[in-house]
Amino acid sequence: MGAVLAFIAFGSAGSASANSLVSATPIAGAMLTSSPSAVTITTEAPLIDLGNSISVRDPQGARVDDGTLTVNGTDVVAGLKLLTVSGIYTVSYSLLTDNDIPLEGTYTFSFTAPSVINSPSPTVITPSASPGNSPSNSIGVPTLVVALILSAVAVFLSLCFYAWKLITKR
Repeated sequence: MGAVLAFIAFGSAGSASANSLVSATPIAGAMLTSSPSAVTITTEAPLIDLGNSISVRDPQGARVDDGTLTVNGTDVVAGLKLLTVSGIYTVSYSLLTDNDIPLEGTYTFSFTAPSVINSPSPTVITPSASPGNSPSNSIGVPTLVVALILSAVAVFLSLCFYAWKLITKR
């Protein structure tokens, strides 16, 4: 009887230390209408840097992950390409910790693609005529600069003349 209890205690201690999935983004079963830029999986135990994998496949089975994988403690992030096909996407993962068996699994989420996918395009801004930028006011700034320069030259010449008078008086 004691040996059976020891075996049960030893067996349950081993399974309690196994790594498990804490959360995922997008979550399993999510129904998305905008394309996520990445899949993030969080585990209970810290992951090692090498040997982990996450793949994301579209409804036709084509991979839509971009091949990047970043591990930061208990989080692993896989970059995604722009999702364009409506349907169910499958996330498959195999994650490793020190001295543990791989945490492997799959889950799905659905994506509804917009009817028109717009890629970002540069916006051209054309200057409009405003009171501050109208051609009639554009002469004011250069005139002000010239007037300030002429005033500075006049002050400098006046100071030079005053200094000359002081020197010649002695």
